[in-house]
Amino acid sequence: MFSIYNHSFAQESYFTLKGKIINKNGKGIADANVLLNPGQKGTTTDGDGNFEIQRIPAGTYTLKISHVSYASFAEKFSHKKAGIVNRVITLKDTTETLQDINISARNSERSVSFLPQVKGTNIYAGKKNEVIYLQNENIDLAENNPRQIFAKIPGVSVWEMDGTGNQVSIATRGLNPHRSWEMNVRQNGNVINSDLFGYPESHYNPPSEAVQKIELIRGSGALQYGPQFGGMLNYVLKEADTTKKIGFETQQSAGSFGLFSSFNAIGGKEKKLTYYGYYNFRRSEGWRENSDYNFTAWHAGLSYAFNKRVNLSASLSHMEYVNHFAAGLTDAMFRENPRQSNRPRNYFNPTIYVPAIHLEIQAAKNTLITASTSAIFGQRNSVQFITLPTFNDTINTATNQYNPRQVDRDYYHSYSAEVRLRQDYRLFGNQNHLLTGVRYGNSKTFRRQKGEGTTGTDFDLSLTSDYKVDLTFKTLNYAFFAENVFNFTSRFSVTPGFRFDYISTDLTGEITAFDTPSVPFALQRQFPLFGIGAQYDLTPHINAYANFTQAYRPVLHSDILPASPLDRTDPDLKDARGNNSEIGLRGSLKNILQWDVNYFQLRYNDRIGTLIKDENGETYFYKTNIGDMLNQGMEAYIEFHPFALMGTASRPDISVFTSTAYNSARYTSGSVSSNGENVNISGNRIENVPHWISRNGINYSYKNISAGLQGSFVSKAYSDALNTASSINGVNGIIPSYFLLDFNFSYEFNRKYNVKFSLNNLTDEKYFTRRATGYPGPGILPSDGTSFLISFGAKI
Repeated sequence: MFSIYNHSFAQESYFTLKGKIINKNGKGIADANVLLNPGQKGTTTDGDGNFEIQRIPAGTYTLKISHVSYASFAEKFSHKKAGIVNRVITLKDTTETLQDINISARNSERSVSFLPQVKGTNIYAGKKNEVIYLQNENIDLAENNPRQIFAKIPGVSVWEMDGTGNQVSIATRGLNPHRSWEMNVRQNGNVINSDLFGYPESHYNPPSEAVQKIELIRGSGALQYGPQFGGMLNYVLKEADTTKKIGFETQQSAGSFGLFSSFNAIGGKEKKLTYYGYYNFRRSEGWRENSDYNFTAWHAGLSYAFNKRVNLSASLSHMEYVNHFAAGLTDAMFRENPRQSNRPRNYFNPTIYVPAIHLEIQAAKNTLITASTSAIFGQRNSVQFITLPTFNDTINTATNQYNPRQVDRDYYHSYSAEVRLRQDYRLFGNQNHLLTGVRYGNSKTFRRQKGEGTTGTDFDLSLTSDYKVDLTFKTLNYAFFAENVFNFTSRFSVTPGFRFDYISTDLTGEITAFDTPSVPFALQRQFPLFGIGAQYDLTPHINAYANFTQAYRPVLHSDILPASPLDRTDPDLKDARGNNSEIGLRGSLKNILQWDVNYFQLRYNDRIGTLIKDENGETYFYKTNIGDMLNQGMEAYIEFHPFALMGTASRPDISVFTSTAYNSARYTSGSVSSNGENVNISGNRIENVPHWISRNGINYSYKNISAGLQGSFVSKAYSDALNTASSINGVNGIIPSYFLLDFNFSYEFNRKYNVKFSLNNLTDEKYFTRRATGYPGPGILPSDGTSFLISFGAKI
């Protein structure tokens, strides 16, 4: 078992804790969670049960070990010396009686933590980051409810357009939430944006019941992962219970409006081979008329440990759904009945495959190499009657049939490969870390749009005439990046970084709907990016951080694609460029208080928009760089556990949290077109950015019972850069503020089974988060009213 030391210590001393987690037979336990409190330093064991936590300040700690198949382990210890501490810890089977440890419900474990300075071939020193442990949260996972999933990440703006949870659309710091396209979105480290530099929408999202944790690296992640202003968002899937040859998990849910969800997973380990897979099916009739859907997702992964130094893994993930889209409403229609819809024939259907291969090599004691390759194969299909909500989709009296619908189809073929190397070395009397890497990306998108579809009412992609838009988009990217953590003292580190990107964008094909001089179109450009971060440990468990990082958003295919004969594109169209900067203080006070509070600035220059121009008596719409924006504000996450003051192990746990952000986002220069004139928008608020986003909650956990109540407040925002107050067609106008409540409850029994209950929007708030200008139908897109869900699950 774990040894206990009781000595005084020098505060400047740092040590490394290495260890191995084994069962009673001496076999290593993989994927055990290792958490050191206070400080929230944590990791998971490898395939042989080994773990390592670096740069631990001398002091007294509680070490917690947990695994789904073993009784939890917790013990205090003190250590005063620098160097390496090695330990072997034996976990007991859940059937054994523990005499010195009280086992609490899983929801008493912390659900949010911060990433270590270095992990694998990733550097997090001096960066604002958060890790959400979904399985420790009492939230509605079956419906992928994003306002609950990201509740403890301050400043996350969520578009809740249809209540399905099929598509996650989030952003931070005044960026556009549309399909999370301002972020570098990943699953297990693999990019899942459809075309990262040409069409960065993330059509693929894993089901939340399959996700172990979510890692979010804010704008300072631009150097390592990609140049996006929003940083990197990584969904880390669950892994197999490696203590079993075969392990099984199931969660069956049912709820309002015909909701049914079935999540099933299987995994295990046989000698050096580990496997894991899941299947998820979900369907619902939807809260609004014409909003039913069917969702399917599955994943299969294998991992083989050749030895302690080399590990190879491969996986294939798939997601597909058909969503009946209710489209938009006018303000008058929303006030009359937000559940109504005059679009009975609109459908949307993405189907995506994500294959991936990872290789990890511990080349030497201080040298780690990782190599990965992945791809996105799939389609994005829609069949719609597209017009303003003031026009009903009704029978044409001249033909006695519906009017033909428009069919649009995209086909994605995106490939990426990345190699990273981390070299540890000693300098200034401390261990330092150098990270270098190269990335290759090659994407091809085939776009077929404006095809004339059938006059039917079901999901049918058949054509009655050819596509009027037939284009091929190609994007090529090469990147090199490097960062180095200089630990000048045991408390103070500085991390400079550099990234160089080469991007080639090419558009070919034809548009027969109108004549246009904009096809073909090609751009080649290079971007050097620089950044620097710093971190200072005020105490062993409190640190200050600051960083500055350049970023950019490349010209997208949709920016250069003319939508009508009146559209033209600036041949000198520039990529949007800017930077992120922040300074903050984060830490924890024993198990009582945890926080991260920071001030940030985001500069976003050369935003792309449309101007009206006249040339030789001809008026046309000119897509160009319209202006610059600045968002500055505050983000604060604070969680308080008052019962921890009692210091008794048998107590219940109550936590109160706030996750609040203030955004002051305005245009500093620029102009847009309005009623045939170009209007100066300097000083206007940025569209879709509320001043306040505040999510607050209280959670209770004792033994096998846990419950949580969450309140979400979002202040008003404007839907366009002109800050239009209202419009007859519902496309532009104010997005009103709203406040709503969600309640969740869970009960676990016999260590294997659970019952969960969720009541969402329990006050039946009538609200919306988006006014659409086009897809998925112009106008107000109402968010769901009150709904409930009950779920039963088991782990065997």
